[in-house]
Amino acid sequence: MPTQSLQIPTADGLADAVAAFPGDGDRHPGVLMYPDGFGIRPVLREMARELAGHGYFVLVPNPFYRHGPSPVLELPEHIGEEARPAIFARLMPMIEAHTTDRILRDADAYLEFLTTRPEVAPGPVATTGYCIGGLLATHTAAAHPGRVAALAGFHAPVGAAGPGSLQRLTARIHFGHAETDLTPEALGVLNRTLDAAGLEYTSEIYPGTVHGFTMADTDAFDPAGLRHHWDSLLALLDRAL
Repeated sequence: MPTQSLQIPTADGLADAVAAFPGDGDRHPGVLMYPDGFGIRPVLREMARELAGHGYFVLVPNPFYRHGPSPVLELPEHIGEEARPAIFARLMPMIEAHTTDRILRDADAYLEFLTTRPEVAPGPVATTGYCIGGLLATHTAAAHPGRVAALAGFHAPVGAAGPGSLQRLTARIHFGHAETDLTPEALGVLNRTLDAAGLEYTSEIYPGTVHGFTMADTDAFDPAGLRHHWDSLLALLDRAL
């Protein structure tokens, strides 16, 4: 799949991004893919290409562009447990500075950019994300119910969006939770909120997984969890777009 480096104009400057899309010259449904906290890197580019191969234009922005272009952090080729404390010491201030106001301003810009690309088909788009990216995807879908028809989040703190945001959702939803991230009781609370909003959704704990299970460049990677993620994500997009 072709990939392209792009610059997205936002209210606070230019956000660098990567796009992957079929090279057939046709227009395809758009997907806004938010990376995990480690940002745009080879594994995210590969995941974008994988999704694009199923017939989508996939845009992956750098959420922390205010701190510099990707890679915002220098990362080892494999992110092992021994490297995480030093990485998170630098990452957490960026996450804490990424307020809801910033998230929503950026979401406006990302969606405007995505939906006006000549390679993107008219109509609603999808948003998906990993770890904190799933929270950003949830905020984006809640703020743009008329434009976002599908929402997916994986090992993501989606409940942190709050009941108010979750109740504003209209998209079809899939949330894939790591077993270490969410207890069955907490899953029940989240799902009752989604039920009360009258949403079409699946929200489940992926057995045997730990936080970050989709990311092949980390110790958390779980091949079965990644396959389950692709099956669930592709089924969602096929229904919604």
